[in-house]
Amino acid sequence: MNILDKIVADKRKEVALRKGLIPVKQLEKSVLFDRKSASLATILRESSSGIIAEHKRRSPSKSVINNGLNVQDVAQGYEQAGVCGMSVLTDAKYFGGSLDDLLIARASVKFPLLRKEFIIDEYQILEAKAYGADVILLIAAVLEKSEIKAFSELAKQLGMDVLLEVHNLDELEKSIMPSLDMLGVNNRNLKTFEVSLEISKSLSDKIPNDFVKVSESGISSINAIQELQPYGYKGFLIGENFMKTNDPGKSAKEFIAKINPPSPQRGN
Repeated sequence: MNILDKIVADKRKEVALRKGLIPVKQLEKSVLFDRKSASLATILRESSSGIIAEHKRRSPSKSVINNGLNVQDVAQGYEQAGVCGMSVLTDAKYFGGSLDDLLIARASVKFPLLRKEFIIDEYQILEAKAYGADVILLIAAVLEKSEIKAFSELAKQLGMDVLLEVHNLDELEKSIMPSLDMLGVNNRNLKTFEVSLEISKSLSDKIPNDFVKVSESGISSINAIQELQPYGYKGFLIGENFMKTNDPGKSAKEFIAKINPPSPQRGN
């Protein structure tokens, strides 16, 4: 059983428990449920950097990344840095996150928030909306085509953007449908955890231009972004690179400044 299978098996148990604790009607009464979501896809299309920064305490591949930071400070730092949006890990067991992280981030910033989670049930999409997310992540590797369709259509009904993550051509081909906004190519092989930008490059021309192309994992340098931009990528999900520092917002600001250097001032 690989790590992804383990995470999904645990997630099914967790979601069953959560459903018993907080009924759907209670989620729908949340003050945030009727909030108008911001579109990450629209912002990425218009951005010159395309950075989606992440709040991530730990991961199965790297164990602890950073347990010492306050979510509010991280979110506000990212907003001041000018990132396009923020991905918030809400899985507790493997990533040390929670829905409270999403709630705190939402109270702290205005820009789009992505609930980064292993979504296997429509209930989690209602949760995402109730806790202030603007975007949901769907992972093709753990979902049937019918589930991707049902989940993405529910998110669209709720006014949310959908980022679908794929790892290979088979996943991409089964997943392309009009209810998606962004197609994310994960450069990390979820079975071996090896990372290669070649995955993003090889799949780029298979993604129709109707979707915003996002590259995820292993993007730790300006060079990686400059390598991928000619392939049509407008979004770059960066987690560990900023989170492993003491001030993720400052790191993000410096990173974005290198992508968009100031124009030289002309003399009079």
